[in-house]
Amino acid sequence: MADTQQVDETNDAPQDAKAERKAAKLAQQIGAFSKAHGGAEGQVAYIGQKGARIVLVGADGGWGDLVAPTYAIAEEAVKKAGITVHEAFDGEFAAKVKTGPYEWTRMAGIQVGGPSNS
Repeated sequence: MADTQQVDETNDAPQDAKAERKAAKLAQQIGAFSKAHGGAEGQVAYIGQKGARIVLVGADGGWGDLVAPTYAIAEEAVKKAGITVHEAFDGEFAAKVKTGPYEWTRMAGIQVGGPSNS
């Protein structure tokens, strides 16, 4: 006689629906960014218990990021948004980012003599 086990799949349904809604909302935000910047490309990076970071770079060089609660949700969001996704944030992809004075003072201000970040 074979051992059988009944699996109650209804317990996962609310979590699956919540994840689907979150992915759809992120995809909508990615789409809005893409529209505002003449297109977009992205990269998904795992950031530990906080989830995953979706870095977006627009065709015009503008950039931004979003945080998803899980890597799977982030992957689903970029898939739904239909953008090109890069494995790493380097090379030609990173070179597309255009930074201005604000970014330089925020990221490297202390090291290059800019105003302090405090």
